[in-house]
Amino acid sequence: MAAAHTPAFLPEAVVYLGASVVLVPLFIRARLGAVLGYLAAGIIIGPSLLGLVTNPEQVFQFAEFGIVLLLFVIGLELQPSRLWALRRDIFGLGAAQVILCGLALTGLVLALTNLSWQAALVVGLPLGLSSTALVMQLLNERNIAGTAFGERSFSMLLFQDLAIVPLLTVVGALSRVPDPNALPGWQMAAMTVGALGFLVLVGRYVLPWVFRIIGTLGAREAFVAAALLSVLGSALLMASLGLSMALGAFVAGVMLAESPYRHALEADIEPFRGLLLGLFFVAIGMTLDLTVVRDQWAMVIALVAGVMAVKTLVIWGLSRGFGTGTLRGFQMGLLLAQGGEFGFVLFAEAERGLLISHQAAQLFGAVVTVSMALTPLIFLAASRLKPRAVVTADPDGPETASHSDGADGRAVIVGSGRFGQVVSQMLRGRGIEVTAIDLDAELIEVSQRFGVKVYFGDGRRIDILRAAGIERARLLVFAIDGAWNPDVTLAPIRAQWPDLPVLARAYDRTHWLALRRAGVETVVRETFDSGVHMGREALGVFGTPPEIIDAIEAEYRRRDTERLDLQLCSGDASAGSDKLIRSALQFDPATLGEIPFEEA
Repeated sequence: MAAAHTPAFLPEAVVYLGASVVLVPLFIRARLGAVLGYLAAGIIIGPSLLGLVTNPEQVFQFAEFGIVLLLFVIGLELQPSRLWALRRDIFGLGAAQVILCGLALTGLVLALTNLSWQAALVVGLPLGLSSTALVMQLLNERNIAGTAFGERSFSMLLFQDLAIVPLLTVVGALSRVPDPNALPGWQMAAMTVGALGFLVLVGRYVLPWVFRIIGTLGAREAFVAAALLSVLGSALLMASLGLSMALGAFVAGVMLAESPYRHALEADIEPFRGLLLGLFFVAIGMTLDLTVVRDQWAMVIALVAGVMAVKTLVIWGLSRGFGTGTLRGFQMGLLLAQGGEFGFVLFAEAERGLLISHQAAQLFGAVVTVSMALTPLIFLAASRLKPRAVVTADPDGPETASHSDGADGRAVIVGSGRFGQVVSQMLRGRGIEVTAIDLDAELIEVSQRFGVKVYFGDGRRIDILRAAGIERARLLVFAIDGAWNPDVTLAPIRAQWPDLPVLARAYDRTHWLALRRAGVETVVRETFDSGVHMGREALGVFGTPPEIIDAIEAEYRRRDTERLDLQLCSGDASAGSDKLIRSALQFDPATLGEIPFEEA
C-alpha cells in the first residue's frame, strides 16, 4: 500500500511546536520570558543553525497575523474615550520620537558606515521604530500594559504604525528605480484617512448589529467566525492599499471596545493571537543570519549598542518632557530601544530601490533581530530598579484604585437578570467596580438603554472570565437564572483561582445542595427570601401580631437550616422531613409578650 501523502507544512509545524514546547517553558522557568524562548527556538531551528526550517520568509508572512490579532485585542481594551485622552502622547510624544530617533540614527549610520545620506536616511528612519509585538508582550507578561507607563509606551508604538505610510513615501521618493505606478504621497495619505473612516463606520454601526444577531441565535461557531472576519477583513482592506494590516485591526478593535461583546471577542481571539504571536517571534529568530553576525561581528555590536543607546537617551529625554519620572523614562527608553518588525519591510523596499545592497539589508536586519533578543533581558534588569523614596508619587507608576471610605474592590457578576441587577446596584452603591456578563443579547440591549453596561459572553468559561478581568477581581458572583452544573463549572475556576470568594444563586433546594457540595460557601436560593416575605404578608392578612410573625419566621428558618444540613451531610434528599411544619406552632407567651394567635 502506498504511503499517504504528507502535507508540506506538517513537518515544519511539528518542528515549530516542538521547539516552542521545549524552549519556552525553560526560558519562563529561568524568568527570562516567553519572547526570548521563542526567539531562541527560531534561531536554533532556522537556516543559520540546524536548518530544520529553510524558508523563514514564508513563515514570517503568515506569522504577521499574530501582530494583527494583537493590535485587535489591544483595541478592544482601549475605548475611544481613552484613546482620545491619549492624543497628546500619540501625536505629540509619538511624532517627536519617530522624527528625532530617526534623524539621530541616520547620523549614527553615517558615522559608522560609508553609506550615502540617502541610504543612511532610509535605514535610520526604520531603525527609529520599535517592535509593537515585543513591547506589548513584555508589558502583558508583567501586567503593566494598563498602567500609565504601559499606555504611554503604547502611544509611541501606535504613532509608529501610523508613520509607516510617510516612511514608505520617503523610501519611494529616494528610490533609484521609482515605480511608475506608485501613488503620490498625498494620495496615499488621503486613502489612509478614507480607509480608517470606513473602518470606524463599519465597526461602530455594522459589526455590533452582526454580533447581536449571532449572539441572539446562540451560534457559537458563527460568533468565532465573525470575530475572525472582522479582524482579517480590516487587515485586508488596509493591505490592499499598501498600509499596515495591524493598524486596520486596531481600529476595528477600538470601535468594538464599548460593545457588550468585547469580552467574548477577546476570549475567542486570544488562542489564535497567542499561537500566531509565538510563531512571529520564532520567525524573527529564523531570519537572523548568523554568518553576517560572524563575519561582521564588530559592526553588528557597534550598531546594536549605538541604536539602543541613542533610542534610550532620546526617548528618556522626550518622556521626561511629557511628565514621566526620571526612572520610568529611563525604563521606557530601554523598553523601546530595539528595532521593529517594520524595519524588515522598509529595508526590503530600500534594497528594491537600489538604495542599499543585499548585504547591507542583511546587516541591518541582524541588528534589529539582535536588539529584539536583548530587550527582554535588558528590560528585566531595568524593571528591578526601584525609585528612591520621595514624597511625590511616581508620575508613570501603576495606577491603583482607591476610595476615601476604603470601599475599593472589583466584582465580576455572571448573569445580569432580575437577580444579578439587584446585586450589581448594591455593590455599586458601595463604590465597587462591577463587570457584568450575560448571554442574553436582548437583555444587554435593554440594560444599555438604562445606562448599565453588560458584556456578552458565557461567564462559566475560564477564557471569558479571564477576559473580563477575573485576575484582578475580589469576588465572583453567579447570578445565573435556572439550574446549572456546578461540578463542571466550578472545578476549573477553583483550580485557577483557589482563593477567590464565590457567591452563587441557587435555582431550588436541590441546586443549593449541589452548589454547597461543589465547595461554594455562600449560596442564596433565588425564591427563598421572597417566599418568606410573601408568607409574612399572608400572615398579616389574618391579623397575626408582628411578634408572632417574627417567631414563625424564625422557627421556619431554623428548621429549614437544620433540614438542609441533614440533607447536605447525608446526601439523602428526604432527610430531615420531620422538620417540615405540618401543624400550628405553640409559643411561650412569656417569651413573646403576647398571647399566641388561636384558630377560630
